[in-house]
Amino acid sequence: MTKDTDAANATTLSGRAGFLLSELGSRSAGRFAVRLGPLGIAPKHYGLMELLSRNEGLTQQQLGTTLGIHRNVMVGLVDDLEKRGLAERRRHPTDRRAHAIHLTESARGLLPLARSIADEHETELLSVLDGPERAQLLALLQRLAAQPGRPADVHPGLRGSRP
Repeated sequence: MTKDTDAANATTLSGRAGFLLSELGSRSAGRFAVRLGPLGIAPKHYGLMELLSRNEGLTQQQLGTTLGIHRNVMVGLVDDLEKRGLAERRRHPTDRRAHAIHLTESARGLLPLARSIADEHETELLSVLDGPERAQLLALLQRLAAQPGRPADVHPGLRGSRP
């Protein structure tokens, strides 16, 4: 490419990283939601179930703090999982005012299926890249995502708002 071509590309949307990340993210999120649909969950439910699978028994407040989610949004997400039979509130063992959130057996059975869907989705999404390119892309994206003020492992859709 020449200097003129580089400058021209930078002024088109396809030459802007922010546009491409947004476009690919939107397309990926939509496809992932469709893939999870038959399981009766959305990506936000899957994300919360993954967090709970690694942190069983956290309170709603702890979940909200960890994810950077307002308490009202967190209550709604836990309510959603509870209505689907995927989570339950139990009395916290040391704080009578709090409830510990636990996955149900149904959720534990659903998680391997959801993980398989997530794996298939990622494979399809990155199918045009070889192994080293995938690793490089992931490393670069993780570096961008690690900027201060960005909670790790939290999608804006899970927080209920856009940054």
